[in-house]
Amino acid sequence: MASLRDIRGRINATKKTRKITKAMEMVSAAKLNRSQEQAQSYQAYTDKLRSVVAHIAKSNRASLRHPMLVTRPVKKTGYFVITTDRGLAGAYDTNVLKAVQQMIDERHRSKDEYKIIVIGRKGLSYFNKRSMPVVSQVTGLSDQPTFDDVKKLTRLAVGLYEREEIDELYLVYNHFVNPIVQQVKSVKLLPLADIGEQEDSGPATYYEYEPSPEEVLETLLPLYAEGLIYGALIDAKTAEHAARMTAMKNATDNATELIDKLTLSYNRARQAAITQEITEIVAGANAIQ
Repeated sequence: MASLRDIRGRINATKKTRKITKAMEMVSAAKLNRSQEQAQSYQAYTDKLRSVVAHIAKSNRASLRHPMLVTRPVKKTGYFVITTDRGLAGAYDTNVLKAVQQMIDERHRSKDEYKIIVIGRKGLSYFNKRSMPVVSQVTGLSDQPTFDDVKKLTRLAVGLYEREEIDELYLVYNHFVNPIVQQVKSVKLLPLADIGEQEDSGPATYYEYEPSPEEVLETLLPLYAEGLIYGALIDAKTAEHAARMTAMKNATDNATELIDKLTLSYNRARQAAITQEITEIVAGANAIQ
């Protein structure tokens, strides 16, 4: 049986751990609020860009021949995977990497049939350990990333498709549903074959394009695809903060529960020790008499 000193030491150590997890929970909650505000602000830009691009594609479907709108035979697939740099976020990274691995196992027989672009040390470490073909990576992103932080990577992903080095591009990340629930999403980003069907069904909007719809689309389509990637990154960061906040809350609750159990054990052991001392005193007094 553990001594009183050992139990008291465990209680003190657990209390210190609880202070740390509680502080991390509060920090993640603050980051979550800022990230949600950033995601909401960016969504307005994305929605408008999608509306304009969809309008051009729908109105000029017969004449447009942009390579990003054309579906071609798939010889090589690209996967853009978003993970974290740090742990302590529950099953956040495990769920994403499991989904990617399942897609690869089901769709490919050789490592020559796909390429991976990854954000986050957790994903990079996972793929490197398995010698999987990572063509580019970014680590050490801030908790509120800007577009400049990932501009090179997003343009690389779009460039791979435009140069026909890949024939389709999937975006895999954790989507923020609410502070408790994060859902793994696998989105086929390229080709944008159905973008003309995504135009809002609200009041009709008419645009005049200069110099021509084709040239406007030539500029907007890569920008649109890059914007979708960046939007997914903000969404994934929001989900990361939520997952870490939930994990730290659970750790804090578990620490509190453990402290209560240890305190009960300590009180019982202390009561037993006092009872033993009283018994020895009484026995000694009786022996003297």
